[in-house]
Amino acid sequence: MTQALEIEISTDKNKLQLDKIFRYLSQEAYWSKGLPRDVFDRSVENSLCFGVYLPNGDQIAFARVITDKATFGYLGDVFVAENHRGKGLSKQLMKAILTHPDLQNLRPLCTGNS
Repeated sequence: MTQALEIEISTDKNKLQLDKIFRYLSQEAYWSKGLPRDVFDRSVENSLCFGVYLPNGDQIAFARVITDKATFGYLGDVFVAENHRGKGLSKQLMKAILTHPDLQNLRPLCTGNS
């Protein structure tokens, strides 16, 4: 039986390791390769960001939610560092996002003419 990894999940933007996140998104993530740094910086500034950290402060995962905190929340730029995948971190991150106080009572997703 494997021991659970001790982590912290935080929305404190001061903790974000922006260079590490930018490097992943602009060089490795298929959905954002070539992302300009100024666009990345604005996206972080204007989103609710979640970082996952080891006890030593090393950031190992990231996600951001674009939201007005009233009617919608769009999840994007989610990743877990490759050497930490398969440990249930994405499930823990998603639970933190889904239970975050600013993301409660958003309108349900509507499709078609609803």
